[in-house]
Amino acid sequence: MSFDLCTVKQAENPYYIKSVGIRIWSIEELCFFLHNNIWLIDKTIVDEKLVEWIRDELELKPLARKLADALERPDSDVSYFIMPIFAQTGYLNAYEQRQMREELTRVQVKAEDEREKIRADYLVKSGRYEAAITSYRKLLSDKSLGNLGAGFYSGIWNNLGCAYALEFRFEEAAEAFLTGWKLSHSRELMRRYVSVLPMYLSGEEYKEKLRELGADPLLISKIQEYNLNLAKEVEEKVNSRIDTARDPEKELEDLMEEYRRGAFG
Repeated sequence: MSFDLCTVKQAENPYYIKSVGIRIWSIEELCFFLHNNIWLIDKTIVDEKLVEWIRDELELKPLARKLADALERPDSDVSYFIMPIFAQTGYLNAYEQRQMREELTRVQVKAEDEREKIRADYLVKSGRYEAAITSYRKLLSDKSLGNLGAGFYSGIWNNLGCAYALEFRFEEAAEAFLTGWKLSHSRELMRRYVSVLPMYLSGEEYKEKLRELGADPLLISKIQEYNLNLAKEVEEKVNSRIDTARDPEKELEDLMEEYRRGAFG
């Protein structure tokens, strides 16, 4: 990357990328976002509103005209919209520009469901669980397995379950993990399903669920051992860090988030 200093004014009003909840204040921030999130580039970014923001807020009128022309292209090739933004700042060197253009071409030939899943995964990583859940549910609504197959949609159910668990919606998480497991019989989905059950069931209800499941007792034993070890790790971290923390309540909250991400993230 050849660019590291701000060369043009910052906007008085940021550009809001609604699909991922990001605010952009300058052309350099926009370049950084686009370069690091190629899979998130969609019609919510490549549109007239961004052109107007670049023209009015950043006062880059020649660039705005190029982008407006790119929107009129019949082939809908987003590289003609994206690459002039990088050219404006020199953010990428010649080699990086070629790489970026090639990657944009690869992204555009991917199925829309694949791109949507990656966007939803980004929302989970950035802590926007509710938005991610909405995206995953949209992907799964009225879908046959299609060309992407059971493994792909099983992965969506897995990620949906993780998002639910990170939101403390454990019963919904369990339903998602179980649905995904029925598609792929993945051991990891079974681990997560068994792990989330004690979060909302009593001891007897938990045992009854396992009996109904008819799962391999050895596998269940290994899952329970894994969860026990994970809980012990968190307990040790609590004992070693909580007493010296400036904000013990915040430290405990961070450790519990770490545990949930270890189990379901």
